[in-house]
Amino acid sequence: MDKNWFENYPIGVKQDIDASAFDSLAHIIEHSCRQYGDRAAFSNMGQTLTYTAMEAKSRAFAAYLQQTLGMRRGERIAIMMPNCLQYATALFGALRAGLVVVNINPLYTARELEHQLKDAEVR
Repeated sequence: MDKNWFENYPIGVKQDIDASAFDSLAHIIEHSCRQYGDRAAFSNMGQTLTYTAMEAKSRAFAAYLQQTLGMRRGERIAIMMPNCLQYATALFGALRAGLVVVNINPLYTARELEHQLKDAEVR
């Protein structure tokens, strides 16, 4: 496979990561938040979310999912959102809570949505 996108990587950005250095996606997120702190993690529609802010918001969302909704590790959660800052918070919060994320296209019809939710057995 021709990986021509590497030509667009900034100088110093590695083409591969050492996946064995992390236990889970949540571990990668936590590590990145500690390492990059006040740097911009995401920008959307003129707003920026720093790694520090993402860490706090995703941690709060994970706590909500676990403590208020009673979701348990391994359960499936559907996220039906466009690409926005809130999506990153929801995704990372769910992963931190140990949940399996099922992405749902916001443009699905009611029939498509019903099928996806049943098929994925989301809670």
